[in-house]
Amino acid sequence: MAKVVNYISEAFEELKNNVTWPEWAEVQRLTIIVAVFSVVFALATWGVDVVFAKAIEGFYNLLK
Repeated sequence: MAKVVNYISEAFEELKNNVTWPEWAEVQRLTIIVAVFSVVFALATWGVDVVFAKAIEGFYNLLK
């Protein structure tokens, strides 16, 4: 158990002293960029899904 506690305390020490944290403005800017690209990617995925669904539906209607 002492090893786990030691590991956690060393991890916090590393985060506190050795990690270079970005400025708050940069965090906000990058968060907005990630959110926008996530929405764009989700819409693109949805669009491809709709196109393939219509294509498959059309293919099965031809088979009837």
